Amino acid sequence: MRTVDKTYVIKGKPETQWLLVDATDQNLGRLATKIAAYLLGKHKPTYTPGVPMGDYVVVINASRVRVHESRPETKIYYRHSMYPGGLKAISLRDMLQKHPDRVIRQAVWGMLPKNKLGRRLIKRLKIYAGQEHPHQAQNPQPVA
Repeated sequence: MRTVDKTYVIKGKPETQWLLVDATDQNLGRLATKIAAYLLGKHKPTYTPGVPMGDYVVVINASRVRVHESRPETKIYYRHSMYPGGLKAISLRDMLQKHPDRVIRQAVWGMLPKNKLGRRLIKRLKIYAGQEHPHQAQNPQPVA
């Protein structure tokens, strides 16, 4: 007789929390990995692939994230306006000064699935350059 392992799928709506992550002096890649795991719900024992099990994540102090000293000059972010000659490039150093939230958002997006689930999960990520955030009413729990 052949046995088949069944995939566990939670019944009903999964319970979500709000988590608070402080990016001060944290390595960008390791921080993004941790945030992606929280968004996917991999830290929960009821994790099911393809189901939005994760929590909402609020990141504060995004401007104080740490990167290797050679990285700000070598890392370039590209985007295109879809017009001829519309390729735009910005270095990590300039991106951290102008839009530090986008640096973390793009690092986390690179670790999420590129489908409807990933687009739904990235909306649960709230990033702020400073200490203040407007989510006090949700009572986010600090994460080490």
